[in-house]
Amino acid sequence: MKAKIKPDQFIVSEEGKRTAVILPLKKYEELIEDLHDLGVAAERRGEPTISLKELTRRLRQNG
Repeated sequence: MKAKIKPDQFIVSEEGKRTAVILPLKKYEELIEDLHDLGVAAERRGEPTISLKELTRRLRQNG
């Protein structure tokens, strides 16, 4: 039996304040992947860059 969960359901406190969210697993996994990608980009911020032309040349050279 497949559970049907509406996207972005919220759990609220007795005062009506949102305290948690229920996400579809696929959306959660996508968010985790995005977070990882942002971390990698932040780590590489200081690395030297190359032009698109240079990248294309290197890719062709390396097959």
